[in-house]
Amino acid sequence: MFGLQPWDIEIGSNFKNMALEIAKHNRVLYVNRPLDRITYLKKRSDRRTKTRLASIQGGEGIITAVSDTLAVLNPAILLESVNWMPHGFLYRYFNRRNSKKIAREIKRAAEKMNFTNPILMVDNDFFNGLYLKEYLDVNCMVYYIRDYLLSQAYFSKHGKYAEPALIAKADIVAANSLYLCRYAKQYNKNSTYIGQGCDVDDFMDKPDRYPDDISSVAHPVIGYCGMLSSARLDIKLIESIATQRPSWNIVLVGPEDEVFRQSHLHRLPNVFFTGIKPPELLPGYIHGFDVCINPQLINQMTIGNYPRKIDEYLAAGKPVAATQTETMQDFKEYVYLCNDAREYIAAIERALAESGGAEIIRARQLYARSHSWQASIEKLYTEINHLTYA
Repeated sequence: MFGLQPWDIEIGSNFKNMALEIAKHNRVLYVNRPLDRITYLKKRSDRRTKTRLASIQGGEGIITAVSDTLAVLNPAILLESVNWMPHGFLYRYFNRRNSKKIAREIKRAAEKMNFTNPILMVDNDFFNGLYLKEYLDVNCMVYYIRDYLLSQAYFSKHGKYAEPALIAKADIVAANSLYLCRYAKQYNKNSTYIGQGCDVDDFMDKPDRYPDDISSVAHPVIGYCGMLSSARLDIKLIESIATQRPSWNIVLVGPEDEVFRQSHLHRLPNVFFTGIKPPELLPGYIHGFDVCINPQLINQMTIGNYPRKIDEYLAAGKPVAATQTETMQDFKEYVYLCNDAREYIAAIERALAESGGAEIIRARQLYARSHSWQASIEKLYTEINHLTYA
């Protein structure tokens, strides 16, 4: 279907949805993140730590078959925790030694599974992935970048050296946002935007009833679903919308950080907090909104994100007002893009006055569905084919 030869795929951590899609066409070895010494010392009772220890100490569950084409590897190794070291020779020595350990485990598993012509995919892990290409005999290495991790101090310390080096080494860099693609192209011209797959089917159908805790909230309801993080969302913007349009009710669905919990929003009569909700209930909340919003702050942590919640909003057929970013340009035909409170209020007013009916709802849903994991992987395979057969 994708035009690839029947290659086997070695795959990095955190690739669950991509791994499942790739496994429809190729064999996949999904490598879980190995246990490191600090995690071992501090989180011995954690379920994942126990699973890793069972692999290391007793050889249990090192390779687990999920299906005929997908297996999970729990590397039977303990990595040294090296991020505390200053950047320099010693750090690079121990980081390289960690990579050798990981590569050895992958090789053993690949040999046991009779892999041939493998492709290595590294999922945003520029620490453990930096030297893997050197120690694994692979046809192609893909670096998948889905977050700008260098915005966080923990990752930036060594990542500001490691990530550009890994990007430069990769045969292909696949980015899930336009911003991250442009960032990667500074170091590797073979960088491409593949978007991000989203599972939106659960958001398509309107429920029989809305959740009880918003059923009595008067319309119009302006809503947001997701983590209420002061590092990612503009509290002042939400407050401006609520105070300038007191006849609108704003519903915020999701867990709050401490800044949100202490914010003036809790003292506004037209702002409602529902708290965290199970994922299966979120479609009901979104269908209960008249307009959905994504009042995102623009900073290094958020600017490169793929806005998955926008696809969920659109899958429900809802009008959306969202902060304008580079990646949101991809959505501009279906979303009202805004830069400040004035533009948000104007956009929400236009959304509330919409008269497109079923036709515009259907267009939004079709667009959301086009952002599937299948579509994302098709783009990746196209790049691999182009590189391999050029």
